[in-house]
Amino acid sequence: MALVNAVSGGGGEEPGPSPAASTTGGGTKSTDRSSAQSSATLPLVLRVTGPATNVIVKVSTSGEILTQGVLATGETRKYEESPLQVVAYNGSSLQVVIYGEEQPAKPAGRATWFVNRQR
Repeated sequence: MALVNAVSGGGGEEPGPSPAASTTGGGTKSTDRSSAQSSATLPLVLRVTGPATNVIVKVSTSGEILTQGVLATGETRKYEESPLQVVAYNGSSLQVVIYGEEQPAKPAGRATWFVNRQR
C-alpha cells in the first residue's frame, strides 16, 4: 500500500469519507494517462469521461468497499484486485476497462459491471 501511495502521491493517510470522493483499499486515484499495455493487466480501470458521478466499487467475495463517493470529470481509478462489483449512478459518465478491454458504453442512469477473477 505504501508503494501505491508513493506512486499516486498519497501521503500515507487514507482520506475519510467526503462528498467529493472516498477511497479505501485498492483504488488508486490517478490523473496520469497510463499506457494501454499496463492497463491491460489490471482487472479494472475507471475513467470519468462525462459529468461527475457517484461510484461504488467493492470486492465481491468479502464485501470490502474500495471506493464510495463522487468521482469528478477526468478522474481515473485503477484496481488491482478481483472479483469486483461496480455501481455507478450515471453509467454514461464512465469509461470502463476490464482486463484491457473497453466495455460497451452504458446509457444514462444506474449501471453495474462485474469483474471476474482472471483465470
